[in-house]
Amino acid sequence: MQETTSREKILKKVRNALMNKPDLSAENVDWNRPVYAEMPDPVDIAFAKELNRVGGKFLYCEGHADFAGALEALMEEREWKNIFCLEPAIQDFLLHHDISYRNKEDDFAEMTVGLTGCEFLVARLGSVMVSSAHKSGRRINVFPETHLVMAYASQIVPDLKQALKGIRQRYAGNFPSMVSLITGPSRTADIEKTLVMGAHGPKELIVFLIEDR
Repeated sequence: MQETTSREKILKKVRNALMNKPDLSAENVDWNRPVYAEMPDPVDIAFAKELNRVGGKFLYCEGHADFAGALEALMEEREWKNIFCLEPAIQDFLLHHDISYRNKEDDFAEMTVGLTGCEFLVARLGSVMVSSAHKSGRRINVFPETHLVMAYASQIVPDLKQALKGIRQRYAGNFPSMVSLITGPSRTADIEKTLVMGAHGPKELIVFLIEDR
């Protein structure tokens, strides 16, 4: 009897739902209205907070000289003899400041620290947008134990919408084959719900933000 009563209750709810269909028209939807609430902090502070929240590290640099000093200090602290870098503009910077690096294919398998640029920094997510259009390609973003990102304050955008719009404009007619968001170090909890860092990529993500505004 109880099963029959429960079944009738469910069928009654289904019949009522079919008879009283809600108005799902979308004629007056404001498609340009922001999805998220306005961020209370400036975009650079918001990015730093979110990056730290997702497990990344943030280092603010007042200019290129400050970045060189911070990078050298980190290399000395971690006892990194050199870093792997493929992007010509960053290589020129490293050479100018007498910072050693590797870029040979034979050295790739031994790489533990990789330095790249990026496309944008998404403040609300604390994410780094990268693409295959850079000389670093796809590998340096995922292979090394530590991923260093050289970025500029002018590359910060509030939301993913602005980042996608910007990259479409930048590569109009020649869009990269890969565009990806990096949100903190690689992690997974698929195995027995135990958090494992560096499962599918770098264990550590460090963003050097250089002021250029």
